[in-house]
Amino acid sequence: MSSPGKANCAATLGVAILMGIAGYAALFVAPDERTMHEIQRIFYFHVPSAWTAFTAFFVVFICNIAYLTRRDLKWDWIAVSAAEVGLAFCTIVLVTGPIWAKPVWGIWWTWDARLTSTFVLWLMYVSYLLLRTLLPDAEKRARICAAFGIFAFLDVPLVYFSIWLWRTQHPQPVIGGGGSLDPTMRWVLLTCWVALLGVMILMVRQRYRLEKTRHEVEELTHAVEERVR
Repeated sequence: MSSPGKANCAATLGVAILMGIAGYAALFVAPDERTMHEIQRIFYFHVPSAWTAFTAFFVVFICNIAYLTRRDLKWDWIAVSAAEVGLAFCTIVLVTGPIWAKPVWGIWWTWDARLTSTFVLWLMYVSYLLLRTLLPDAEKRARICAAFGIFAFLDVPLVYFSIWLWRTQHPQPVIGGGGSLDPTMRWVLLTCWVALLGVMILMVRQRYRLEKTRHEVEELTHAVEERVR
């Protein structure tokens, strides 16, 4: 096996071990929450999934700016890779949230500021990916999607600050903003976030390779078509 292959296997194994530790800590190490009890343990993957989605969308934002300033397609490839991974984590947030909300609030969903802005964020990045399928030219696709991706990121701070800007049923943050969290709970929460960040990095890296290969195939196809003509 080549050195890059060994490095990939080692990284994947490391992230898998970290995910196992995070899962065990969330289920068995974190103390029981005295009002919500066992259902609260979804918190350790619901919240880190949101943070990981925000991180991935921030990568999209930076890469969109980098493409518009440098016009190097590699930035577009990283952007679309991070957008797909971020959308996956955002979907996890929207799925785990109602599962947690039903036994606690008595309803699956409410159109308050935090939930609505998160759903809009999900729609924005779905639109970003759909837009890419409508633009066959690589340069034009990268340019237009970069502009849209920068615009879409504006909803991320809106989601984060929505619980301070508007009255919302969503709970206040437990870290920062005057919130507090049991030290063990905080350690488990951060461990889960690090594990999910590891998953994000692995997925973005693999998706980037796929996007780069797809572009190379497109270039070869166009070259063959030109010769045939």
